[in-house]
Amino acid sequence: MKELDRHKAFELASPFPYVLAVTLDARDRPNIIGLSWWMFTSWDPLMIAISVGHQRYSHECLEHHREFVLCFPSEGQAKDAWLCGTKSGRKVDKFLETGFKPIHSKIVQPPIIEGVTAAFECKVVNHLETGDHTIYIAEVVATHGDHERAMHLYSIHYTKLVSIDCKGNINFDLKY
Repeated sequence: MKELDRHKAFELASPFPYVLAVTLDARDRPNIIGLSWWMFTSWDPLMIAISVGHQRYSHECLEHHREFVLCFPSEGQAKDAWLCGTKSGRKVDKFLETGFKPIHSKIVQPPIIEGVTAAFECKVVNHLETGDHTIYIAEVVATHGDHERAMHLYSIHYTKLVSIDCKGNINFDLKY
């Protein structure tokens, strides 16, 4: 084993599950951010953490509204999911720019993205400053899913998306 720079190490550690977090801005407009930095942190109660850069518009949104919906985009949503991870919500209304349709959440204010594989409604209960990111720790207050959309997206070194289902089937040839 040899020492690597961080970019090579991230590439070797890929793929990472690619998710979309839907937040609300100060004017209650929804915003979507693409993330690979997230994890489950507790089973009882069920909790999730997401890591968001301080300069990101979604960071500003989470400071105003301490809620988000973590959505696992399905295979057919790769193009729109990629846009959400590469453009800022400060300049682009991502629901208007993409084919995504918002649907009402059961408990939190930010909407769910229609057609995702799974969605977790979350209320932020704590946060931790870590260098240039904030980790938002949230309790999951409702869960949703669609067994018909089993293929969801994974990021390879933040340069490409692939889809993998829960049985290990992989599609490398996504069009986006």
